Amino acid sequence: MAATRFADRRAAGQALGERLSTTDARRGDTVVLGLPRGGVLVAAGVAAALGAPMDVLVVRKLGLPWQPELAMGAIAAVGDTVETVRVETVLAAARVDPETFETVWQQELGELRRREAAYRDGRPPMAVAGRTVIVVDDGLATGATMQAAVVAVRRQSPRGITAAVPVGSPTACAALAHVVDELVCLSAPRGFRAVGQAYADFTATSDAEVRAALAHAAGTSS
Repeated sequence: MAATRFADRRAAGQALGERLSTTDARRGDTVVLGLPRGGVLVAAGVAAALGAPMDVLVVRKLGLPWQPELAMGAIAAVGDTVETVRVETVLAAARVDPETFETVWQQELGELRRREAAYRDGRPPMAVAGRTVIVVDDGLATGATMQAAVVAVRRQSPRGITAAVPVGSPTACAALAHVVDELVCLSAPRGFRAVGQAYADFTATSDAEVRAALAHAAGTSS
């Protein structure tokens, strides 16, 4: 698949929304979940295109302590239930011991809970049981965070789960396709090296931007 370059996350969300609007995603029971931080801005464009409500699903990458950008796993939570996905190839290659994994897990769980409180502003999680759920991120590198999100959503008994991203590595996309009902990836270039390469502007998304996008979505759907 040829590489595609997006101006920024909002432009990527518009493009992804246009693609999804040609599928069954326009069902009246659809809900869009964005993975923070950057995935929420992409999800906002998807939700607008589909006329669907949007919520946040907080996930955290478990990075190697000496190479934080490389995921050895990920966690996601819906309510009190925390789902953990391990990237066994990274864990084995880096020889990560259980104590190190647990330390990072606890640190990231604390940050996950902080972000949930900051982003929701008292709003309860959106009910997804029996609904079509589209989980959106700004890209897939290892795919660990998206897989953790999918496991967490699956426990809530949705009608179906679609994973939607503007860009992803071919390997991550192939693995993810086996755990969702549908995968929509606009670009999976053979020479994939990093998600940011698909964007002209890949500036880090702030907590304030996430809260603003969620507040706007809540006001639009109310």
